[in-house]
Amino acid sequence: MSEAVDDESVRKFVAAYLKKKGFKQAENAFQEELNKNTNSSSSPISFNSQLDPDVAKHILSFSQYEEGPAQYQDGYAKLRSWTYTSLDLYRHELLRVLYPVFIHCFMDLVAKGHIQDARTFFNSFREDHEMMHLRDLQKLEGVLSPSHLEEMEFAHSLRQSKVNIKICQYSYELLLQFLHKSQSTTVLGIINEHINFQVSPGQPSSISEDAEAVTLTGSSLDSANQINQKEIHWGLLEDSFEERLEKAGALDSEKAEGESKEGDGDENKKKSSEGAKQGSSNKKLKKDKASGATAKTARPEATPVTAVPRVKPELTLPVIPTEVEQSIFEDLRTRVQLSSAALPSVSFYTFINTHNGLNCSSISHDGSMVAGGFSDSSLKVWDMAKIGQQGLDSLQGENGTTTSSEQVLSNGGKKPYTLFQGHSGPVYSATFNPLGDFILSSSADSTVRLWSTKLNANLVCYKGHNYPVWDVQFSPVGHYFASASHDRTARIWSMDRIQPLRIMAGHLSDVDCVQWHANCNYVATGSSDKTVRLWDVQTGECVRIFIGHRSMVLSLAMSPDGRYMASGDEDGTIMMWDLSTGRCVTPLTGHTSCVWTLDFSGEGSLLASGSADCTVKLWDVTASTKLPRTEENKSGNTSRLRSLRTLPTKSTPVYSLRFSRRNLLFASGVLSKTV
Repeated sequence: MSEAVDDESVRKFVAAYLKKKGFKQAENAFQEELNKNTNSSSSPISFNSQLDPDVAKHILSFSQYEEGPAQYQDGYAKLRSWTYTSLDLYRHELLRVLYPVFIHCFMDLVAKGHIQDARTFFNSFREDHEMMHLRDLQKLEGVLSPSHLEEMEFAHSLRQSKVNIKICQYSYELLLQFLHKSQSTTVLGIINEHINFQVSPGQPSSISEDAEAVTLTGSSLDSANQINQKEIHWGLLEDSFEERLEKAGALDSEKAEGESKEGDGDENKKKSSEGAKQGSSNKKLKKDKASGATAKTARPEATPVTAVPRVKPELTLPVIPTEVEQSIFEDLRTRVQLSSAALPSVSFYTFINTHNGLNCSSISHDGSMVAGGFSDSSLKVWDMAKIGQQGLDSLQGENGTTTSSEQVLSNGGKKPYTLFQGHSGPVYSATFNPLGDFILSSSADSTVRLWSTKLNANLVCYKGHNYPVWDVQFSPVGHYFASASHDRTARIWSMDRIQPLRIMAGHLSDVDCVQWHANCNYVATGSSDKTVRLWDVQTGECVRIFIGHRSMVLSLAMSPDGRYMASGDEDGTIMMWDLSTGRCVTPLTGHTSCVWTLDFSGEGSLLASGSADCTVKLWDVTASTKLPRTEENKSGNTSRLRSLRTLPTKSTPVYSLRFSRRNLLFASGVLSKTV
């Protein structure tokens, strides 16, 4: 009886399918054949007697798939249940399949017009993915009709994309067995169309590699791989300060050894003058002296930067005055050598009474000045030397709100900061040039402004972006700067021209942050599309695409030798990239909220990260980049090996970090009572 029912079902479905697809000739031929078989025999010939049983089953299951949206709900629910009950050893790899199947089930339902079923499906299973993909889910919530799938660029790119999933051979075979047994053609179709499995022999990868095991790439995957084949020259500039200092050190090593005592005295004098600039107390001076002593003892262990290749500048570099060069050389000579055994202390500048108005902060290269960008379109710069003389412990966001600021006003009649006004929208970023005599600010008014800290005046307004400018950064040599905007572009500028020199377009969403390479030949950009791109300044071409983040990229830092780049995202993950290969060396996990700022120490052995979770973390770059993969897998949690120290603040999200040329670490943030 069941065979006859199946036979009738198959016959009806084939006829209905041919009619639906408009195959009229095939439909007529099929009907004629059925009529002949019916007339020529008292009993009709069974389809199932001529078909393989499995084929008949697949035809029937496909007919159900064609009928309605219930198959999406059932297919995903079965896959989810099977995945969560699979063996612990393979579960974390199999779980990687759920998210792409989930979003494509939802979008397929919307595309077919089953809007209410799509909402029900979405709300039923969204909790499974909120921890890792909350931002994506919030975007997809806005998809309410088939037209939205085309209009919303995020949804459109997902529909055109494939997900690369790393999985071991046995996990892959388990998944295939399940799909075969469950006969869920809905899920099978989505997996075939939208998932590209990268199957590896041996044991499953460790859970710590999950961050880089799933990467979402569109039809641009091949082009991204092609771009990453381009040659880049990540070395330092010829005749750089470090190279000249190294040569001088090799020639004068004996002389320097003989004059070490005198050098100590000079160094302490220099330290004390820097300490006065920073508004530090005697305690701070003592710390500086101690760090100077540490420099002397740690120096023999420091590894010289001899293996770093040298490159020629693609930009015309500005001329640096002789006295400035001498000052930089002095700073480099007396730089504290940091390592996992010699960690820096942090001088933290806290903004108070900002009334939620502070959007960004920036610290000058020597820590002597701190800038804050505010929602009322103002930029304020504090001179740490003046703060120290007046005895203020914190940076006042507004005047007259505490007794200390009132005291300043009554004593000298002067504000504790310099106010720069000119923007017509909130200020989102600020950056000092290496010498500290200029500062750039970017704003929601789509402009970048150049200010003089000596003249206390606005010099130039740079117009080019069409939407808010989220970030602006001076190059390591000054004069040139880069900006990043909501208009999905980054731009290269020079101080003496009001039009951009290069426009770098390619990101699919906002460009949130920008960072220069140490040799000034490249600029990196981080975006809300979860990728980081590296651009050639001379040509404006993208030469690397770094794929692996699961949320928007908020911060970038380049290693001093130019070989590595660190990027921090909204989820609190930091990724270390090798620029030459374009691959992630290692993910560093530990922060529980947005990573807003990153900076490498002067010799490149440490990475400092500042987060909205109110902590500064110090990471061992040497261990991060040199630890073999085999050891990583044995250790289980790889990032724990590389996290050297966590420095919590009382209640202050960390907005910016800066290692000075002498390797002193400065940080700033705003006191938040709601954290």
